[in-house]
Amino acid sequence: MKQQNIRNIAIIAHIDHGKSTLADRMLELCGAVDPREMRAQYLDSMDLERERGITIKLQSVCLQHGDVTINLIDTPGHVDFGYEVSRSLAACEGVVLLVDAAQGIEAQTLANTYLAMENDLEIVVALNKIDLPAAEPDLYAAEIEQVLGVPVGEILKISAKTGEGVSDLLERIVERVPSPGGAPDKPLQALIFDSHYDQYRGVISSIRVVNGMISTGEKVQFMQRGTTAVVEEIGVRTPEPVAVETLRAGEVGFLVAGVKDVGDARSGETVTALKEMANGPLDGYREPKPMVFSGLYPIDGDDYPNLRDALEKLRLNDSSFTYEPETSSALGFGFRCGFLGLLHMEIVRERLEREFGLTLISTAPSVQYRLTLTNGEIDLVDNPSEVPPLNELESIEEPYLLASIITPSAYTGTLMELCQSRRGELVKMEYLSPERVELSYRLPLAEVVLDFFDQMKSRTQGYASMDYENDGYSRSDLVKVEILLQGDSVDAFSSIVHREKSYEYGQKMTKKLRELIPRQQFDVPIQAAISSKIISRETVKAYRKDVTAKLYGGDVTRKNKLLKKQKEGKKRMKSIGRVDVPQEAFVSALKLDD
Repeated sequence: MKQQNIRNIAIIAHIDHGKSTLADRMLELCGAVDPREMRAQYLDSMDLERERGITIKLQSVCLQHGDVTINLIDTPGHVDFGYEVSRSLAACEGVVLLVDAAQGIEAQTLANTYLAMENDLEIVVALNKIDLPAAEPDLYAAEIEQVLGVPVGEILKISAKTGEGVSDLLERIVERVPSPGGAPDKPLQALIFDSHYDQYRGVISSIRVVNGMISTGEKVQFMQRGTTAVVEEIGVRTPEPVAVETLRAGEVGFLVAGVKDVGDARSGETVTALKEMANGPLDGYREPKPMVFSGLYPIDGDDYPNLRDALEKLRLNDSSFTYEPETSSALGFGFRCGFLGLLHMEIVRERLEREFGLTLISTAPSVQYRLTLTNGEIDLVDNPSEVPPLNELESIEEPYLLASIITPSAYTGTLMELCQSRRGELVKMEYLSPERVELSYRLPLAEVVLDFFDQMKSRTQGYASMDYENDGYSRSDLVKVEILLQGDSVDAFSSIVHREKSYEYGQKMTKKLRELIPRQQFDVPIQAAISSKIISRETVKAYRKDVTAKLYGGDVTRKNKLLKKQKEGKKRMKSIGRVDVPQEAFVSALKLDD
């Protein structure tokens, strides 16, 4: 295949702007899929992706358009999976930027455009969904020109659903996107931009050959890890995998080398040939850092080994979450897991339950705090139960985000009120057009992870969109609120909250637990405490058996004697009894939507 006849592109857009539908139309136009086998979201292979209508994993496919080969990558749109987008851009020379003709530029549209610009990629802009009655392509084309500087005359108007304008888009890609560079006669350098684990064949890696060529049967080395392997199979996805003998500079395909550990062939790794090694590895990727932490516990304690195996296998497919074992006095043995965001956490938990048949409890999500201790040490803590006593703490710092929110200008006031109630600081406010505003706020991550996104959507009738990036740590007046049952701390309910909101949190949790914990044979005090100071209390009243029912008159001392005996029994029971908290109470108390 001639190098000048190759085009490597990715489709980038905000959530639900039609990336997967456009990929479907391109597959049809290029004849890659038999019409009888065609289905919606063809490249989305997971059941979860189909049900939710979102792309979770990037997918690559090789299409033939005339005498030009187009290597297409369909990327996710949700901010939690932004790392997938940045990885796919490293394997491309150009991108198709899709904008919804009924919604215009959204937060992820801008974020992904800036990513493409940083990578010096050719950007082909297309307004999608022009078949919708609410579409205003001319209005949003002018907005794109104003915000992104793309002339109106260069913006294509298409409908990925009906196929209108898609063939013009393919022609524009061939015309505008440059063919890949790289020299076939140099030593082999191939970049792995995605990996997944197949239980029969080991790790299957998606690669982009940058220099040289790779052939079946040759010995290769993974440069960062230093491990070696023999190439069992290389090929291209059309979209079904098709084996080929060699892949040359500029081509995109897959590699099977009998690797059993996905850590050896992780994304960003450089593959080189052992017989003639490259001077150094290619620029890899920044490892995605977990932002949200939560404990995952099996409801049945006997499932703990199964959960450990399930996490190991799932990590082979999704290397962006972390896990380590932890124990809880309330929930038993489990794992502390780190995720990129709440959607990512939901997806991982759902995959564990579906693919491995587990039933899990997840604790309330928390973030990673930076503690400065009185002895000068600095500690990173993501589990509130690990925070030392108040007298050993110098200060607590929490992670902040720089959030960019794009909204119709009518909702500016209500959004500013929401951000300020979450301790946000306004950084800038910019009008993209008379009808749309971009707000930039610096917000604590802990205030965003729970329900900020839902609140933002409901206050703007679904019109606002948000993108965010890390903005370091800042010192805050934070305290650890512990929940005590009969004087004993329950680590599953501990939380780090801002001092101003600590009383509210304490009251909410004690009231909730009073309703959830069943009555015992003795009074159960439920207390919320900061250090040794109790800030809220509720009591689950004891059962009271009528011990005097059998009396039918006589002296009152007989009645008092029985009541006194009952009182002493309850007192003794309270000193030796354990509070029985059913699993359902934990599940209900830790529900995110509350």
